[in-house]
Amino acid sequence: MSPTPQLLVHSGTFAALDDSGDITGTHGGSPDGLFVRDARHLSRWRLTVDGARPTALVPGDPTGGTTAVLTASSTRDEPSHWTLLRRQALFQGRLVERVRIISNIAEHTTLVVTVEADADFADQFELRGDRRTYDKPGARRDIQTVPGGIEFTYRRGDWRSATTVTATPAPATVTDHGTGRDLTWQLPLPAHGSAELTLTVTARAHGAAEPPPAPSSPEEAEGRVRRESARLLAAPTDSAPALPTDDTTPLGRALARGLADLALLHIPATGPDGEDLRIPGAGVPWFLTLFGRDSLLTSFFTLPHLPRVAESTLLALAATQATIHDPASVAQPGKIVHEIRHGELSHFRQVPYGRYYGSVDSTPLFVALLAAHARQTGDPTLARRLRTHARAAIRWMFEHGGLDRHGYLVYASDPGGLLNQNWKDSAGAVCFADGTQATGTIAVAEAQGYAYDALRGAAMLARTAWDAPRWADQLDAAAQQLRVRFHDDFWMPHRGFPALGLDGAGRQVDALASDAGHLLWSGILDDERGRTVGRRLLEPDFFSGWGIRTLAAGQTPYHPLSYHRGSIWPHDNAVITLGLARHGLHEEAARVSDALLDAAAAHGHRLPEVIAGHPRQDGHGLIPYPHSCSPQAWAATTPLALLTARRAAAT
Repeated sequence: MSPTPQLLVHSGTFAALDDSGDITGTHGGSPDGLFVRDARHLSRWRLTVDGARPTALVPGDPTGGTTAVLTASSTRDEPSHWTLLRRQALFQGRLVERVRIISNIAEHTTLVVTVEADADFADQFELRGDRRTYDKPGARRDIQTVPGGIEFTYRRGDWRSATTVTATPAPATVTDHGTGRDLTWQLPLPAHGSAELTLTVTARAHGAAEPPPAPSSPEEAEGRVRRESARLLAAPTDSAPALPTDDTTPLGRALARGLADLALLHIPATGPDGEDLRIPGAGVPWFLTLFGRDSLLTSFFTLPHLPRVAESTLLALAATQATIHDPASVAQPGKIVHEIRHGELSHFRQVPYGRYYGSVDSTPLFVALLAAHARQTGDPTLARRLRTHARAAIRWMFEHGGLDRHGYLVYASDPGGLLNQNWKDSAGAVCFADGTQATGTIAVAEAQGYAYDALRGAAMLARTAWDAPRWADQLDAAAQQLRVRFHDDFWMPHRGFPALGLDGAGRQVDALASDAGHLLWSGILDDERGRTVGRRLLEPDFFSGWGIRTLAAGQTPYHPLSYHRGSIWPHDNAVITLGLARHGLHEEAARVSDALLDAAAAHGHRLPEVIAGHPRQDGHGLIPYPHSCSPQAWAATTPLALLTARRAAAT
């Protein structure tokens, strides 16, 4: 497998392939395969001609479909007798492939073409680098011949999944090969002529609807994907500001790439009344599913331009809002889901992530986005429809989230899940300046900002959409009281900066972190403090030249390759940029925006999910974080946030 696999993504399905279009069954940071609903439905897909793997002259191009140009091993004096064009495309649970072989010689030949196929049905949690293993009592995998090919099936208790491989023409033989099968053809190749075969892999994931009729060719699959993407990205009304059409500028190129990625990352979901929805999944390879925080921030970034994304996200999250107490999944009534998984291990509760509620910030962001959607569109219909869900979310913020008891939104670590439950959810991310992880019931700074924004937004909706003016006054008062408390408890006067959080003993978690920039966006800081923080974030210990680091350099825990203690996250910078613009710091916002667009240009105009925190002036190029997702929804929509900030500066 190449270090950077070729990725095809569509409608909750993705394929990770090597440069030749093969799948080898890897684990670790970049697993390959065909994946649907958190399961690998194809773990081996290896093409040989006359018993040898062809050499890739031109690797596959993963934009839309992928075509690799392959030949036999050859020399300058003995060039290959044939050239092979391998085109692959995805459409809703299906991989469609055409193998076309062109003769380069004036002789008729017959080639033996073999495709080795296997399906291990591994859950994604089994494929991660930690090599964790899970018991699977009663699991059974079978392989049978079907017309035109083979079918792999997997059963365990009430769990059923299958992968079917069919071909035109049908293979001449099907033989055992390890745990898989070899499909073999004897292809006559006329002198200077060509021969071809078409293969279709259909994944039938447990719990998924039957895939639509298979495309007859990769080109048909690509056409369907293009038409669907155009529908998803169509501006709903004339009121939405037009997106730039000039894709020759750095921003235009990043927007074009990001919007294309956003369309591909859309996945099926269900609304509160059972309606079918399309929402942005978080990212490939690990998170092509509904993530509360990721989907909400993605929706904020797209809201001025594509409000339909926010509407679908809010409906999907309302449908999965917790209604019961369940300590195993950290569920409490009114809480908005953090993560949804559809895999075997989640189904049998061997991991807690089937519906996992371990985030402190998804719930206030849900309320804040609902209010922002009403403001942006001028239409209160959605807010009225989701009134009960919003009230339940606000009730959670006070009763279970901690506003009543602690004065802040708080979380405690989950022994079976996440230690930290803010956006920096890796172990050790919420740390003191000496590197010690905060313990106890933790109140992180940015969650208080989201809560403030949610309370103010809910007050607006209570007046304009819910006919509850008295409650609106109460919500406004609660927001103002939270703001006063926050200034008193979080501000570090000796450092001119807010604490990252408060630990269980009420001590300020004093590491200097980028979370402070989110406070500018939410509005919880007064203008003087907001402008002070905004300028501080552009000093060299924070600003690398590629963006603002998650943790300022020079502190004990800082590490440029740490996931949350020194790396740079484009979406984090997008939130900060919007906050800088809100406080009138347009020059600072432009510096961050230009840096991110330079980073995108250095990465094929696609912003990585995470960037290493090394200083740009050290002379090396952009260093993407080695285990990040790409494409990733909130990175893909970061250029939209930058566009919003630029337009704010212009007005």
